[in-house]
Amino acid sequence: MTGFKKLLLAFTVFGASTAAIASNDSFASLTYGQTSDKIKKSHALNDNLNRPNADGVIGKDNTWGLRVGQQNSQGRYYATYDNVSGSHNGIKLRQENLLGSFDLFHPLGTDTRLFGGASAGLTKMTQESPGFSRDSNIGYAIGAQAGILQQVSQNTSVELGYRYLRSNASTEMSERGGSKQGSLSLTSSAQTYLSANYAF
Repeated sequence: MTGFKKLLLAFTVFGASTAAIASNDSFASLTYGQTSDKIKKSHALNDNLNRPNADGVIGKDNTWGLRVGQQNSQGRYYATYDNVSGSHNGIKLRQENLLGSFDLFHPLGTDTRLFGGASAGLTKMTQESPGFSRDSNIGYAIGAQAGILQQVSQNTSVELGYRYLRSNASTEMSERGGSKQGSLSLTSSAQTYLSANYAF
């Protein structure tokens, strides 16, 4: 998939949602959560590095993010950037997501709403392990999110959410000044997060 096609995929949902909602308020958010990844290892990596536990590299690691978008009483659309890194068994990885998302709201009361929607965008996976050459790759990301949003005041709200993404970002592991030991491929990631939102 070319870089242009990846970029087109990244903002398909984001662009479509613009037409779907006549938004009234802009908003910005700071998010904090924990991410766990599922990573597929190549046969060569298993053989050369004695079958390391790659799923544990990013496993419930702290994740920070920023969001900007627009919303009204029916739903919202927004762009998100988040960043997480982790290390385990001598492997260190960093994951960065740039997503366009669209949510619909379902009211539970005057100040409480459930939300659910879809996300699409790009994931960058970077391998930064000690003793290995740094390597990175950008792949697609597509998935869904759901949660509950509580209005605190006219302009502020907080939410608890869960997002699941599928991805194809991959990275290689080559000894610094030496040979390639194998590769790692991100297949999915799951994130539980808290967000503080401010409308303006």
